[in-house]
Amino acid sequence: MNKLSAITPYVGETMTYQYDGSSNENLRVCNVYAFHLFMGGPGEMEIDGRRYPIERGTLIFLRPGQPHAFHISPSNPLSSYNFYFDLWDNRSPMSDNHSFIYAPEPLSFEKKALQAACPELDQLPSVFQLAAHPMLIDSLVMIAKTFNDAQFYRSEAVNSYLYAWILSWYNALHLHQPSDYRIVRLLEYLNAHPERGESIEDWAQMCGLKRTYFHELFQRETGVTPRTYHHNLVMRRAAGLLLESELSVTAIAEKLGYPSIHPFSRHFSASYGVNPTQYRLNPRSRIRM
Repeated sequence: MNKLSAITPYVGETMTYQYDGSSNENLRVCNVYAFHLFMGGPGEMEIDGRRYPIERGTLIFLRPGQPHAFHISPSNPLSSYNFYFDLWDNRSPMSDNHSFIYAPEPLSFEKKALQAACPELDQLPSVFQLAAHPMLIDSLVMIAKTFNDAQFYRSEAVNSYLYAWILSWYNALHLHQPSDYRIVRLLEYLNAHPERGESIEDWAQMCGLKRTYFHELFQRETGVTPRTYHHNLVMRRAAGLLLESELSVTAIAEKLGYPSIHPFSRHFSASYGVNPTQYRLNPRSRIRM
């Protein structure tokens, strides 16, 4: 029996696609694995005869030969990042030339992408909401961009990224996930606007709760206090800006709502073990928060 770590992803194609209710979105099957990451809603997805809502951040994971259909209104077309890939064969992959069969034809392929017995892979759901995991959304979009833009070592980079992404998704599934809609809604807001340093009273008001109960509920749902969650979020965003932008450390501090560089540097050093400049210049000095 295989572990999930034994997969050998091979991405044959990625594309951005706009679903608009056309006929080729009706019941069909594909002969390889596929991800569809929707960036808006509402709509509906049918998988194995069951319908699921589509909203912003909805991830669809389809196995080879799995019947599915897209129920999208022509008046409200939805954009998606589509990935077609193999998971168990990167030497003679089928995803380079994937194909579909549409109803009413028999939904059966003579040959599909290799599928191996893997209970951990079976645990990955066909539909999952990634809105509470913005880093997973960003990294999946990055994989699509790399596939389309890379001039050298595209397959090596993209396949490695997808391997890491799937393992990260598996980990996210097995972490405790907030379920209270008020806390989930606040977390979406905080992830979208980490630079806005409102007070705990403001956050409690957003949730329609009194401060004491809000604090207890937030900690029960996330495992940390509101301030700790926000602080960790700001530090992760700071790390990303240091690595991915040319902004000065002072500009990053200002962007994240700090009144000066000094408290920012102090907080960053406490979180990552090095100051922001060292983090940017010396990869070996970085520790993961």
